[in-house]
Amino acid sequence: MREEDINRCQIQEWYPKFRSASIKTIIHDLPETFVDYLLNDSGPFLLPVSILNDDALPNRVHNLEDEEDFVVLEGSDNEAQPISAPCFPELEMEIKASIESLGGAVFPKLNWSAPQDSSWISPTRSLRCTTFNEIALLLRSSDSLVNDLCHAYDSCNDKSASRPARFFLALRKWYPTMHPEMEFRCFVCNKVLIGICQREVTSFYPTLLARKPDLTMMIQQFFTEEVQENFESESYTFDIYVIGDERVKLLDFNPWGAFTLPLLFTWEELEEKLKEEDHDLEFRIVESNLGIRPSLKTAVPYDYLDTSPGSGWDVFLRNADEELRRQSNPTEAGA
Repeated sequence: MREEDINRCQIQEWYPKFRSASIKTIIHDLPETFVDYLLNDSGPFLLPVSILNDDALPNRVHNLEDEEDFVVLEGSDNEAQPISAPCFPELEMEIKASIESLGGAVFPKLNWSAPQDSSWISPTRSLRCTTFNEIALLLRSSDSLVNDLCHAYDSCNDKSASRPARFFLALRKWYPTMHPEMEFRCFVCNKVLIGICQREVTSFYPTLLARKPDLTMMIQQFFTEEVQENFESESYTFDIYVIGDERVKLLDFNPWGAFTLPLLFTWEELEEKLKEEDHDLEFRIVESNLGIRPSLKTAVPYDYLDTSPGSGWDVFLRNADEELRRQSNPTEAGA
């Protein structure tokens, strides 16, 4: 894995080239003061002061001294100087304008990642945001974004930096009617599309069984016409969404291996496919309720997980792979 392969997967790098094939996105260059705010894990959790009086958590306590249980005696060890919440007026106004131009609701992501692990803290339990402070809440609460901020190049054999020189915030138009079963991850190695699988592996979608042949041709065609000659890396993954009218929209690029989840594949299986002479494209879906997998969306990047022989993750993944093989073998599955 090289730094240039990681860098090509940053949304501010690939989106301008693939704008017509993707969903509408507005990208903001983040000031370093805001990056410092996201990384600051000392002291209390403070949301920025909104110059528009927008509050991501309207029922929260703004002044701890107003709480009956919060009492600090003068001269005590706990006495400290008041802490001021940060304020980013220019960035807030820019983001407000972008949200309005994108229809009033967006979902945010940094250079590589979205704050999926912090959706629980949002009042909507999703990444849907309508204000700057809602975006700040999700970003500040996310542990997985630390990979973008501090560890993006850890898997590179030519690592020369711990983080990119600049960070960007991508605001993507929110579509409330997107169906998770129509989102797929595609695996490309040496410029060849060798694997496709559904991204939402925690559910079984019967409709995918009948549509699998048509989806395979549709995604292969999209790769050939839109991606294959336009993305410069040799090996990578890309995520797509198939719209009801059978159009394909590009959602994201991710590096090959490293912190990218292989989902229904393993990286070892994908590497082995390259040794096959015909390089047949394999499309994997969850084919029954027995094949459902628990979510692998953790705060720890995939390449940080302990998958060594005998570890908890090793046992879990082996059991899941065995079930997937049983599904693929009707005789064994019916035994």
